[in-house]
Amino acid sequence: MSDAQNTPTHTPTQQLQQSKFPRGLIIRLIAYLFVGHLFAFFVYLLFVLGAQNQ
Repeated sequence: MSDAQNTPTHTPTQQLQQSKFPRGLIIRLIAYLFVGHLFAFFVYLLFVLGAQNQ
């Protein structure tokens, strides 16, 4: 057997799919970033409103 028979052949579309992140990971990452920034804004808003009441 030669090495050419043992190496898997990949089409360009398969190589493109292997290099991308899984779709679920991207969706979770965007959701966590959005929720994290929303929470940070809420905490910031609490501090700003609390400072005005003094």
